[in-house]
Amino acid sequence: MSHRIVCTAVLFLLGTTFAYAEVVDSSSLGFTVKAAFNIQAAPDEVYRKLLEIGQWWDSTHTFSHDAHNLSIEARPAGCFCEKLPNGGGVRHMEVVNVAPGRTLRMSGGLGPLQGMASAGSMTIGLSPAPAGTELELTYAVAGYLPAGMNTLATPVDSVLTDQFNRLKNFIERGDPAKAPKPK
Repeated sequence: MSHRIVCTAVLFLLGTTFAYAEVVDSSSLGFTVKAAFNIQAAPDEVYRKLLEIGQWWDSTHTFSHDAHNLSIEARPAGCFCEKLPNGGGVRHMEVVNVAPGRTLRMSGGLGPLQGMASAGSMTIGLSPAPAGTELELTYAVAGYLPAGMNTLATPVDSVLTDQFNRLKNFIERGDPAKAPKPK
């Protein structure tokens, strides 16, 4: 049994919330990252807060440097968009599948992936768990980069893990910033 599975099982049995993230595959042509978060709230609440992306996304990972300019239209062909000054804007991803309280799937390249010959599919799945909701994030990206797409797998995994930890903090504590370290 893998170390991650054992640790997850121990934390689950202790009633502790947990998160794990990993690059599950990677090659010069693409990569897949997965993360799971146990959030102490019902799936419908997690879904509603997920859509309030401007409240929890880190502003340093936006073009405008202000996460309040972000929005997600939860409908097929909806936009995960960002307003920019002077009437400009960015379409980060397109919503392709919506099942309120259960699934949000979007297509597109986040951040630097947008300017590359790449395509991505992000699935956010929500399911009831004993302590609230299990949020599972999968982002699969394929494309071309001279250095190989695999060189972006770890940085993308790190950014997404940070962002969804912020969502967890926003839902559970009302503040997306990281929890203070115990003294």
